[in-house]
Amino acid sequence: MSTPKRYTITAALPYTNGPIHIGHLAGVYVPADIYARFKRLTGNDVAFICGSDEHGVPITIKAKNEGVTPQDIVDKYHKIIKESFEEFGISLDNYSRTSSKIHHETASEFFTTLNDKGEFIEETTEQLYDAEANQFLADRFVVGTCPKCGNEESYGDQCEKCGTSHNATDLINPKSAITGNVPTLKQTKHWFLPLDKHEAFLKEWILKGHKKDWKPNVYGQVKSWIDDGLRPRAVTRDLDWGIPVPAEGGEGKVLYVWFDAPIGYISATKEWAEREGKNWEDYWKKDDTKLVHFIGKDNIVFHCIIFPAMLKSEGSYILPDNVPANEFLNLEGQKLSTSKNWAVWLPEYLKDFPNQQDVLRYALTANAPETKDNDFTWKDFQARNNSELVAIFGNFINRVVVLTNKYYNGLVPEPGDFSALDEETLAALKAYPAVIESSIERYRFREASQELMNLARLGNKYLADEEPWKLVKTDEVRTKTIMFVALQIAAGLATLCEPFLPFTSGKLKGMLNLTSEDAKNSWEDISTKSTLISAQHKIEKAELLFSLIDDEAIQLQLDKLEASKKANEAANKKAEPQKDTIAFEDFTKLDLRVGTILEAEKMPKAKKLLVLKVDTGIDTRTIVSGIAEHFTPEEVVGKQVTVLVNLAPRALRGVESEGMILMTEDDQGKLVFVNPDTTVKNGMQIS
Repeated sequence: MSTPKRYTITAALPYTNGPIHIGHLAGVYVPADIYARFKRLTGNDVAFICGSDEHGVPITIKAKNEGVTPQDIVDKYHKIIKESFEEFGISLDNYSRTSSKIHHETASEFFTTLNDKGEFIEETTEQLYDAEANQFLADRFVVGTCPKCGNEESYGDQCEKCGTSHNATDLINPKSAITGNVPTLKQTKHWFLPLDKHEAFLKEWILKGHKKDWKPNVYGQVKSWIDDGLRPRAVTRDLDWGIPVPAEGGEGKVLYVWFDAPIGYISATKEWAEREGKNWEDYWKKDDTKLVHFIGKDNIVFHCIIFPAMLKSEGSYILPDNVPANEFLNLEGQKLSTSKNWAVWLPEYLKDFPNQQDVLRYALTANAPETKDNDFTWKDFQARNNSELVAIFGNFINRVVVLTNKYYNGLVPEPGDFSALDEETLAALKAYPAVIESSIERYRFREASQELMNLARLGNKYLADEEPWKLVKTDEVRTKTIMFVALQIAAGLATLCEPFLPFTSGKLKGMLNLTSEDAKNSWEDISTKSTLISAQHKIEKAELLFSLIDDEAIQLQLDKLEASKKANEAANKKAEPQKDTIAFEDFTKLDLRVGTILEAEKMPKAKKLLVLKVDTGIDTRTIVSGIAEHFTPEEVVGKQVTVLVNLAPRALRGVESEGMILMTEDDQGKLVFVNPDTTVKNGMQIS
């Protein structure tokens, strides 16, 4: 085992303009939590830090759209995000916020230190300006074509399609996101961090240094940036929401969110250290501290180039040891989109699957986008739960605990002589901590989760091979030895699963009665102690660790996504172009009348068709209508509708249809009848 050390572990600060979804969890927060929990379990001093990023332009845009203040937005979502993290088991030592007093002071002090040292360049440049809005267009206030990949919906600070960061003035065909106007250029003064000045340091530190152990996606992106040549980057913005620039000439300007946000890690550590009676500088300025940033791939440049350049300029801070950025997680084959509501939101998951936090943690870890974009599907989620957590992990534990209570009244039996298989099984158990640790230390959490499941498979196979439920009838001593060995595996799982399945770990430790100080096992104990759970130790009754998830629960989630898709399609649906002009005489040929639906039934073997009997005022006729996916027969009987009565009859699946019901779609994509506002006599003409 490694010597205990101090770790500062940061997780990317989430924007407080919406709740957390599974893409955030898979990319940042679950792997960061696994790593932090593991480091604590192995005896390290850990500060696991995060907080709400409350100064981004998306927040001001959302506030404008909702007619509230930015503070209203951040207060609402800070509470939602913080509570979601707590309920989901993200074991943060401190979850702070960048609107706090300590953060404003820390960020202002950091800027002032660099400014006083002459680390900034002050320049007056031309920036995009919206005259109608009387505002400079920073970051998300402007959209246009990405100069690198041609994406026509790139933001002014970053293209979400190719991940490139740029300045708003780099956009092709820019438009104001506020008014839609084409912006003009107007002069304004800003402070710039001269990244080109730090290019030699970054080359030495990253390209020639030891950073080749960084993930290939991280190292490759950073190398590409450096190879292209670094340019000065503005650290201030013309905005009224954020931290005011603490310098002469900074009136009406705030610190750029990507200057102030990473400093949020420092201010959050200060806040935590003050509360816990610790020295925050130990976690940011001591060489024996290891700094690790967990982020998504869209934040690589900020954490690997800009923030290190800031820290180097200040001069007293340590630099990140690793930045294990993940790729993106897609959902059911499509890119996650908050604006299109194509997401699985954490608050909704916790409501729909109460007390099943570990199922989602496991599914996201087992399918983590560590080396490439991966796809989350509800069917895979169900299979991970039913075929692995329930059938392998849960099944093994249930067998062990039930049989121990059945045969020995819950007392761990005294073992007899160990067979070769027993010795081999116990040796395999002792090897697992090092195997799982090796994967975690290389930030391969998906691999680590599968090694954990392999230990549960080992336990299942051991019991299946030895069959103590049969042997108990003929060899009690051997049965006791088998159960003793199986209980050692169960105790090992209780500790080794904690980083991945913390709620399950707590439940299993309670079941095995391993919660007292004298019964606890550390990570190291699994590989060094001869006995993890002693003979005559009393365990509790069995309870299920996991429950099967049925098809109905999964279909409900798929239906939610389908509803989101239809709502989004309807919201973005454009009116059809006008058809060819017709003469008035052509219009007068249409005989539109008010009718009432008297009867309705489904067309046999037809998904979309209803067969209707309609009183048109001039007769009762049969009309076949393609509305069965939107209405049941019972819903339409008695409805007054508009009928085109002089449409030529047409045979549909052997039924002659004598007219057409007029319909349209609402904003949710659902068909609605075009009918009179008040009840009128059947047969009345519409003209």
